Amino acid sequence: MEQFLNGLPKLAKDKHTENKTFFKKLKKKAPKQLDYLMQELHDNEFKKTDCLDCANCCKTTGPLFTDKDVKRISKHFRMKEQQFVDQYLRVDEENDYVLKSVPCTFLGTDNYCSIYDVRPKACAEFPHTDRKKFQQISEITLKNMPICPAAFNIVEELKKRLA
Repeated sequence: MEQFLNGLPKLAKDKHTENKTFFKKLKKKAPKQLDYLMQELHDNEFKKTDCLDCANCCKTTGPLFTDKDVKRISKHFRMKEQQFVDQYLRVDEENDYVLKSVPCTFLGTDNYCSIYDVRPKACAEFPHTDRKKFQQISEITLKNMPICPAAFNIVEELKKRLA
């Protein structure tokens, strides 16, 4: 896994133009059964891929925290919401709450998340490859491919299936 992870950013970069073109076509005319196909590809990939072997998303990027996330996680810690925000989060250029630093504060050395049961929605849904209307999130997917081996593999398989 580590060897693949090390080469993943270059691999994704090499395929970026090809993938961008693919997603542009997908956006214009998505196959009728795309949502079902994506669910199948997502499920198949995650039968083979264990996020605990990787945790690259937690090590290299930070999720957005919604107000609901802040409320839920601060309650979990028995903290006031503002106290949680002040301790762990900052406001980014787009006025969203994000972690003050990466790797994620809540990631253990064993790749387990210490707040897994109350983790942010963005973490729970990552890499978003099983979302409805997948063709609408191509920009997010392109950003996730250099980070997430599963996202990369799912898109590669999607291209084969739709070729």
